[in-house]
Amino acid sequence: MIRFDHVTKQLGGRLVLDDLSFEIPKGEIFAIVGPSGTGKSVTLKHMVRLMTPTRGAVWIDGTEISAVDGADLARARERFGYLFQGGALLGWMTVEENIALPLREKTRLSEAEIAERVAKALCAVGLEEDGDKFPSEISGGMQKRAGLARAIVREPEIVLYDEPTSGLDPVTARTIDKLIRRLNKELGITSVVVTHDLQGALLSADRIAMLTGGRFVEVSSPHAFVAADQPDVRRFLDAQFISKKGIEGM
Repeated sequence: MIRFDHVTKQLGGRLVLDDLSFEIPKGEIFAIVGPSGTGKSVTLKHMVRLMTPTRGAVWIDGTEISAVDGADLARARERFGYLFQGGALLGWMTVEENIALPLREKTRLSEAEIAERVAKALCAVGLEEDGDKFPSEISGGMQKRAGLARAIVREPEIVLYDEPTSGLDPVTARTIDKLIRRLNKELGITSVVVTHDLQGALLSADRIAMLTGGRFVEVSSPHAFVAADQPDVRRFLDAQFISKKGIEGM
């Protein structure tokens, strides 16, 4: 379980998170949506201790990750996989080499074991025929899938997604949404998705949280989210041309 207890974060004198409290149970896909600059990525970074609260605490099960350091922090971070917004693949490495990198840097697995893990991750994201290619030789959607394979290759308990469909065409974006859903179920992981793509959140998430003014103004299932009357939610839905009946048939 991921738990935020009264988390406040100030950056450059600006209040980004304001006494934020919520829980994400094991196995859930939790999507955080909202306008730019509202603190979505800041929230994500607190989960893996890339940022520390100004006040409050972040818990990963029984570990207060916002308070640990050194070896304890390293162990806590091993529970996470992280898909960066741009995929963050190294251009001079093949797809296979990119995926193998965290195993070579963070484990003592043999080369045979690494190859087996990489092949399994490639298969999971549908890139089993593309491991020998360089990032420049594959599409943006394939780069996102390769980044996801790297995020899951160490078999994490939690995967954090920062704008996983950013820059993708609608068809490819929906493919990534379905992949997030499938991997969450098959691997038994917890997924936290930060996104501007409300359509994708409605299709993939178990719950959606709308972040505005440093707080969640709505946390609900996709169906309840679309039907919500909260003004910020309605403006966000209207801006993406999603009506109260917009989720029907999805």
